[in-house]
Amino acid sequence: MLTLPTPKVPVASKVYDVNNQVIATLYRENRVEVPVEKIPQMTRNAFIAVEDTRFYKHFGLDPVRIIGAAWRNLRSGELVEGGSTITQQTVKNLYLSREKTFGRKFREALLAVQMERKYSKDEILELYLNQIYFGHGAYGVEIAAQTYFDKPASELDLAESAMLAGLPKAPNTYSPFKDWDKARDRQKTVLKRMTAAGFITDEQADEAFREKLILKSGRTETETAPYFISEVIQYLTDKYEDGADMLYAEGISVYTTLDLNMQKAAESSFDSVLQDNDAQLDGALAAIEPGTGHIRAMVGGRDFSRSKFNRAVQAKRQPGSAFKPFLYTAAIDRGYTQGSTLTCEYVEFPQDNGKPYKPTDYGAAPYHNRPLTLKEALKISDNIVAVRLAGEITPRTMTEYAHKMGIESDLRPYLSLALGTSEVTPLEMAAAYSTLASGGIKSKPLFILKITDKKGRVIEENAPVTERVISDSTAYLVTDMLSAVFDPGGTAASLSGIISRPAAGKTGTTQNYRDAWFVGYTPHLAASVYIGYDNPEKAVGIPGGKIAGPIWARFMSQALENVPPEQFSVPPDIVTANICTDTGLLATPLSPDTIRASFLKGTEPREYCTLHFFSGFENGVGLWGSWPESRKNLPGKRRGQQQLD
Repeated sequence: MLTLPTPKVPVASKVYDVNNQVIATLYRENRVEVPVEKIPQMTRNAFIAVEDTRFYKHFGLDPVRIIGAAWRNLRSGELVEGGSTITQQTVKNLYLSREKTFGRKFREALLAVQMERKYSKDEILELYLNQIYFGHGAYGVEIAAQTYFDKPASELDLAESAMLAGLPKAPNTYSPFKDWDKARDRQKTVLKRMTAAGFITDEQADEAFREKLILKSGRTETETAPYFISEVIQYLTDKYEDGADMLYAEGISVYTTLDLNMQKAAESSFDSVLQDNDAQLDGALAAIEPGTGHIRAMVGGRDFSRSKFNRAVQAKRQPGSAFKPFLYTAAIDRGYTQGSTLTCEYVEFPQDNGKPYKPTDYGAAPYHNRPLTLKEALKISDNIVAVRLAGEITPRTMTEYAHKMGIESDLRPYLSLALGTSEVTPLEMAAAYSTLASGGIKSKPLFILKITDKKGRVIEENAPVTERVISDSTAYLVTDMLSAVFDPGGTAASLSGIISRPAAGKTGTTQNYRDAWFVGYTPHLAASVYIGYDNPEKAVGIPGGKIAGPIWARFMSQALENVPPEQFSVPPDIVTANICTDTGLLATPLSPDTIRASFLKGTEPREYCTLHFFSGFENGVGLWGSWPESRKNLPGKRRGQQQLD
């Protein structure tokens, strides 16, 4: 008969940044073994009910359960239930590797029978309850009770026991810290199983489910890049059957894309801007390297010990006007130019519900009541022009471009989408903007480069996944438009003094100032900043350029401190011209406001603007006359706007 081998000795694992600096060390020391007699009977029953109802009746293997599981799997057409007993699970955790082979399953079965001969049922249950993983670095029921409920296992009640018993199947999925609704559904499943097994009555199950559980607060698992490390842990435990063992016991090395210096810049920028704001105001930052998709920094919230909710990847919020670049990219690709004009004026759009949609501009004046070039409209974030443009190219086209540039969330193809009314995540926004930064090449976000075992053998290795989705010319033309956002009169003009290098970006403020955004990039880095409350009833009350923008600008300035400034690469088929902002035609000395615009060669205007010809003569200036100081008083001059070139 096969004898029981020596149990595996846990070895700490390390997570490295892109420069091979250690971000975190993960180990299995967070375990305190407890005798089975100090674990309440109802707690033991909860685990038996959900994992192995016939535990006290079988010999290590359960033919009844194996046949039943096989039948249910056959009926469903997929693997929906396993047949492993608690004894088999204990053997696997103590003695076996994570490989999925017939040989391992056969060895597991033999060792399970041998374990039943050597140990009593209660001793096996004690081994099991002290070995299993409960998520958030907690091994064993004692540390799990402390981690989730701040009490020893001996004090667990029925409701708490049912919650904990539901975790080992999928700790990341059912963690009450991450998804309360799923955790509650799983708790109900355990209580039903306990009722079916005769451990409790229906009344006891109902009473336990109604009990208000109080979770422990203020836990800290890691001090450096905690939200990023949490993503690494979830990735490993989700992808690999024994991912928890890999991380906390097998001494693996995880090489990531994170840059610790950039991460520190992200965290310090967040803290410095938000420190004097409401403590409940939260947000996220995600930074990606264009062309590779490497995630360089990730902030999922202000305080990981207070909330494990990673807003960078889990919070879906309306981005407001930060969505407009996808609209303008589609328009440029469809033949519009920076000099194309649309009028900002009162307009109604019919809707299926019979109520017309009436977009307005931000601020006290709802309309400019004049034509705007697309470059100026994006620079000042005009809403009317955006909605009219969406109507011309169709909302469906807008969603197609957003998706192919990197947005993965579902988008509602309505005209209002031009103003960012569909929910997206900060990481998606950073990824989609990085497509523009890289000249039209989309990169899938990547955070793990390589995983090796303790002997250096490669377990997994990942390379960038890239695809050209728009031309370099279209990407540059939109980038040039977004660069003007930092110029005088642009929505991010106040940030130009913080980030002293070529950059492009866009502010975003949702209705009633509920959420604030800033998303932007340089040739080296793309970053998205979202600020808002987890409570949807509360509003930030500050526009994106005033709160999210400063965080973005400070982060970019610090993160790229040692990177020489670089201009965006100009494709060879791009030409520039000074145009009149009223007509989009070539500017003359009589044009009251002009803007420097870029065009795909062959689409630039060839005619000079004559709109202001007669007003110029009325002021004593010929068409080709000098540029007088009195020009600022010419009719048609828009007060409060500055000359750009």
